[in-house]
Amino acid sequence: MAKAFCIHQLDNVAVLLDDAQVGTITLLGAAREACVEALEPIKMGHKIALRDLAPGDGVIKYGIRIGHVTLPIRTGEWVHLHNMASDYDERSASLDLETGEPGDVIYE
Repeated sequence: MAKAFCIHQLDNVAVLLDDAQVGTITLLGAAREACVEALEPIKMGHKIALRDLAPGDGVIKYGIRIGHVTLPIRTGEWVHLHNMASDYDERSASLDLETGEPGDVIYE
C-alpha cells in the first residue's frame, strides 16, 4: 500500500512517498486521519489533497501557504500546477506540468 507524509498538522496536502494507484493511501507524520483514498494515480513526491479545496483556498504544506487553488480539488486528488499556482513564483502557471520547465522562455 502506498504511503504519504503530512508534514504539519495544519497541512491540507500530503506528499506521496511511493507511486500511488487509485485506492487507500496510508498517511504518516502529522496527518489527522490514518488514510486517504486516492482518486487517481499520483507519482511519488507529488501532493495529494487531504480535504476538498475550492478556488482561492490556500494550499498548506509545512504549516504555511505555498500556493492557491485555481480549480476545485476533491479529497484524494493530485495537487499540482494544473489545479494550483505557487504564491512564490508568479510564473508557476506557465510551467510545464511534467518537467516544470518554463513555457514563457525562448531558448536559442
